[in-house]
Amino acid sequence: MWLAYRQGAFPMTDDDGEIRFYLPVDRAVFPDLEMHVSRSLKKVIERADYDVSFDTDFEGVVRGCFRDRDNWLSEELLQLYVSAHKEGWAHSCEIRVDGQLAGGVFGTAIGGVFSADSMFHRVKDMSKVALHYMLKKLKEEGFSLFDAQIMNPHTQSLGCVEILANKYGLLRDVALDASTSWGTRHAASSSI
Repeated sequence: MWLAYRQGAFPMTDDDGEIRFYLPVDRAVFPDLEMHVSRSLKKVIERADYDVSFDTDFEGVVRGCFRDRDNWLSEELLQLYVSAHKEGWAHSCEIRVDGQLAGGVFGTAIGGVFSADSMFHRVKDMSKVALHYMLKKLKEEGFSLFDAQIMNPHTQSLGCVEILANKYGLLRDVALDASTSWGTRHAASSSI
């Protein structure tokens, strides 16, 4: 799995239950690790009636991303992500409201590349708040590429743009050489 992410591929569980890796032609990225923050979202962020943490409930965030239908996650894939988290190259941002997990985002980090796999909310706007804080944290850590993988209307509304595979490859190759505390290099010996 680590080698697949290094090459820009990412896993999904297909309808038949098999985990396969995908490498789309176009890639969705957040330029300069910035997102569009609407006036209403800015008010939510500034209200700060929530708690922000990183890597305190990684499995809870991944489980929060499970859907009732059209689910790309599976228990087997969840366990692979949990193993990657234990190895130090998969990370999460958790948002809690009144002590309860209200939203979050998770993904993998290699060098200065963060590949966001999914996000969720149980309280309105808390996935966006999690994305805001994840981008801020990654900037502080020295990341230069936030790969949202596949464009959708939601990420597009947040400022995500689509770029061609060759441009993505150039950006990824440069970012992979960065040294960041989250983008550990020791995962090369990973069994997953």
